[in-house]
Amino acid sequence: MQDLSVYLLMLLMLQACQNQGETDSTTEAPQRMSQKKIVDLSHAYSDETVYWVTAREFELDTVFKGQTEKGYYYSAFNFSTAEHGGTHIDAPIHFAEKGLTVDQLPLEKLMGPAIKIDVSAMAMGNPDYLITIKDLQGWEQKHNSQIPDGSIVLLQTGFSKYYPNKVEYLGTNERGEQAIKLLHFPGLAPEAAQWLVDNRSINSIGIDTPSIDFGQSQYFKSHVILLGENIPAFENLTRLDQLPDQGFEVIALPMKIEGGSGAPLRIVAVLKE
Repeated sequence: MQDLSVYLLMLLMLQACQNQGETDSTTEAPQRMSQKKIVDLSHAYSDETVYWVTAREFELDTVFKGQTEKGYYYSAFNFSTAEHGGTHIDAPIHFAEKGLTVDQLPLEKLMGPAIKIDVSAMAMGNPDYLITIKDLQGWEQKHNSQIPDGSIVLLQTGFSKYYPNKVEYLGTNERGEQAIKLLHFPGLAPEAAQWLVDNRSINSIGIDTPSIDFGQSQYFKSHVILLGENIPAFENLTRLDQLPDQGFEVIALPMKIEGGSGAPLRIVAVLKE
C-alpha cells in the first residue's frame, strides 16, 4: 500500500513537471520526490478507531496467520467497517439526493493545491466552536490573497491531539442514539459553508474532527450546503499542525466503493522542502 502511494505521488509530480515544461525524463521523478516532504494525514484503522456513535465499528478477523504446512509464512484477514468512521470521505450523495457517489468523484476534486486554516487558538478552549466567515477571511487577510480557486481547504481545530480518546475527542464514550446529544467538538458554521459556496470555488474540504458540522448540530446544515454543491468532505484528519498555511498539495484517495456515500480514506500532503 505504501509502495502504491509513493508510486502515485511520483506519477503526479512527474506529470506536473512535464506540464510546466521542466523535464521530459522519467529518470528525474524519484529525485524530485526525494526533495518533497510527505505528511500522512490519516489515522490507522484498528479497534481504537473512532466512529459516529450510531455507526458499526471496525472489525478485523483473522483468516490465517502463521506457518503453512508447506513451510512458508502466510497471513490474511477479513475486515468490516461502516463507510463513515476513522479518516474517511463524505461523498456528496451522503447529504444530497442527486450528489456524486464515491466512485463518481472526479480525481481533480481529491488531489491538488491546498491551504490550511488554523483556528486551534479558539477551538481548543471551546469544544462547541464554530468556524466563522471571519476565520476564513482572516486567512485571506493574513496572506493578502483570496482562497485560490480549485483549492482543497483543510481546517485545523487541534482536536486530533485527543484521538482516539472518545470522551475528549467526541465528548462521550457512550454509543447509540442517546449518545448523539452528548457530542461536543468544533465544526464549520453553516454561514461559513454558505460563504465558501457563494464567494469561493473550492474543490473539497477537510477537518480534524469527526464531522464538518459541530457536535451539537441537529440538522447538519454545513454538510447539506457543501455536499449539495458536490464538494466532498474529509473527516477525522490528523497532523495538520505539520502543514504550512499554503504552498502544499493534497492527495486524498478513498476506497472506490460503487454507489458509496463515504469510504475509508488515505490522505497525504506533499510539501516543498
